[in-house]
Amino acid sequence: MISLDPASTAPLVVQLVTAFSEKIRAGAVTPGARLPSVRKLAAQCGVSTLTVSNAYNRLVADGLLEARRASGYFVSARLPDRVPPAPRGQPVAISVDSGWLLQRIYEEDTLTIKAGCGWLPDSHLFADGIKQALSALARQPDRLVSRYGHPLGHAPLRRAIQRLLVQRNIDCNAEQIVLTHGASQALDLTMRSFLRPGDVALVDDPGYCNLYPSLHAMGVTIVGVERTLQGPSVAALQALAERYKPKLFFTNTNFHNPTGTPCSPATAHQILCIAEKHDFQIVEDDIYASFSEETAPSIASLDQLGRVIHIGSFSKTISPALRVGYLACNPDTAHRLLHLKMAAGLTSSEISESLVHAILTEGQYRLHIARLRDKLATEQKVVADALLSVGLSLFHRPANGLFLWAGFGDRRDMAAMAQRAAAKGIMLAPGHLFRAHQEATPWLRFNVAHANAAPLFRFLEQEQGRVEGA
Repeated sequence: MISLDPASTAPLVVQLVTAFSEKIRAGAVTPGARLPSVRKLAAQCGVSTLTVSNAYNRLVADGLLEARRASGYFVSARLPDRVPPAPRGQPVAISVDSGWLLQRIYEEDTLTIKAGCGWLPDSHLFADGIKQALSALARQPDRLVSRYGHPLGHAPLRRAIQRLLVQRNIDCNAEQIVLTHGASQALDLTMRSFLRPGDVALVDDPGYCNLYPSLHAMGVTIVGVERTLQGPSVAALQALAERYKPKLFFTNTNFHNPTGTPCSPATAHQILCIAEKHDFQIVEDDIYASFSEETAPSIASLDQLGRVIHIGSFSKTISPALRVGYLACNPDTAHRLLHLKMAAGLTSSEISESLVHAILTEGQYRLHIARLRDKLATEQKVVADALLSVGLSLFHRPANGLFLWAGFGDRRDMAAMAQRAAAKGIMLAPGHLFRAHQEATPWLRFNVAHANAAPLFRFLEQEQGRVEGA
């Protein structure tokens, strides 16, 4: 007999699910046993048949029950295994390589201070905006939540992005914008469209580490372009373009990942001139442009999407859970990329795109962006001051954005340091992970939204003493 408590704050459905789960897992109800019918259990417990039906369906979804047509509900003959949670705070054996950064940091619970990660904490994202948009979407016609979307992506969102780009001095029409499953898909579509095995792609050095495994897998030769305080080194880009005849140059313009540096208008102009002279495309990853209080400079604004493929995303301002990104380019390239998008996965998610559109057009989004900028500006100052106080030097000191590129100024083993940090629950991102061929470097990437933690600074201070006292 199941006893329910109407006065409890737990819903009756949850009470039923919990009670049956405990009985089944404890062996009080044997596998294969038939449970009371929906009507009978509803009468016994004094609840509606809908409550019982919902509870049974949840138990089926959990793998604890089986629903047999015209027969009822039975305890599953093979119950799902219960996986014990990983112990927290225990040392972890790791190999600090690009695979670790791509995977382990998303799933490793022992790393409680993710000082080297690449995303914003929940407190910085727009959860309230998503909830309001979900509520509004639920009142829309069913077709918006039950069909494939438009191949280019949700038209109202593309028009909203068009207006956003115009504010950034990038003129285009909505047909030049292709919505994607995050900026990652935009990058993937671009490289698969333009590159073949043996081709050369230029990348920022250091640069976006998640880009490298995909390029390596395609058999593409990756060549790094030194990053300076003004953006990519123009002299290096010119020399490498002459030597390698690249097809693409991938570069991150504003609040560069991982150094936090800008790309000055003069540098952007010279990059475009070199690309025109040597006939390669520029893939401008500009997902941090919203962190700028003024109109963010871009290479795309100089050539108006002639040979620039401009990539943006809402993962860093709304939420990465929605997985909505976009690329803007010339009409011929848009047509080319659209065919690849359809071949790879048909359309992108109209539900997610509708949510983003609702958020962008709702008045609170601008306030959210303003608050986010203020938070990051404060965190930049606090973390930069703290890193300097424990003996690190800064490559650049941004006024905003997520990242700081800092180091001790010597050639110590940063991978070994990251392993020692992981044993203390601290995730560091050593600089070699952000280089195309994992070359050694004395730098570390810090995410200021996660790095304001006293245990991190104590660890770094100990590491500084570790060398000074040796």
